[in-house]
Amino acid sequence: MELTLRFFASFREVVGQKTIVREYDDVSTVGDVLEALTAEYPGLELHGEDGSLREYITVMRNGRDVAHIDGLDTELSGGETLSLFPPVAGG
Repeated sequence: MELTLRFFASFREVVGQKTIVREYDDVSTVGDVLEALTAEYPGLELHGEDGSLREYITVMRNGRDVAHIDGLDTELSGGETLSLFPPVAGG
């Protein structure tokens, strides 16, 4: 399946570009894609020590936060867009 992946702030710096398109054969969930991205870009540091998504990281599937769907178990299909936002601080 082909997915468009969008990266923001420090994640964009790690990946080197804002948007990439990737073809995945063996993924079906958001968690699968994040594991593949961590393998490709170790500097993303998406997972905590327990394997869960790090606190304050936001992942959106087609503009909707996956935390409000099925989290890392959110199912994917080809042609979708995942956007990854790192923790942000400031004021």
